[in-house]
Amino acid sequence: MSTVTAVPLQPVKRAYVLWLVAGLLIALVAGVALARAGDTGIITTPSGLRYKVLKAGDAKGPSPTNADVTLVNYEGRLLDGTVFDKSQQPTPLPVSGVVPGFSEGLKLMHKGAKYRLWIKPELGYGERSTGPIPPNSTLVFDVELQDFIPEATLRQLQMQQQMMGGMPGGGMPGMPGGAPGGMPGGAPGGR
Repeated sequence: MSTVTAVPLQPVKRAYVLWLVAGLLIALVAGVALARAGDTGIITTPSGLRYKVLKAGDAKGPSPTNADVTLVNYEGRLLDGTVFDKSQQPTPLPVSGVVPGFSEGLKLMHKGAKYRLWIKPELGYGERSTGPIPPNSTLVFDVELQDFIPEATLRQLQMQQQMMGGMPGGGMPGMPGGAPGGMPGGAPGGR
């Protein structure tokens, strides 16, 4: 058997240990500050919806309500970046016809605004799996609000157009779809 000769370690000066601990604390504080800097501009509502204003829009104008139909461009992604839905052109969406988080986000916006929404599962699909969206998924939407009108006004315009021999399928110029009420069948987060 071989034996190992123990070599005594010299004690480390207390000042060196204090400098090491101080350096680690400074690095930790700097790391936390950098992490928070990445969240600059992200706002969390009382319901837990997180959003960031990418473009403010007309802050003097009104915002949509549950009784309105919005005209939006949007892209929906999962947290890993997988795109699950994207408008190909401005798409009419009823504010009350989408998941609660998307609806809440629309009601915060003004015409011309572009927001990024982080919709937690409780404000999205929750435990349900919907197409490419797994259960308990946080949804990330980039939404640009182009315009909105009251749903009753839209329906009245459609009725007038149909009475005058308007477009087949109930669609309106500039509003794709043709589904009842002029709303697309594949609205993001539709109920």
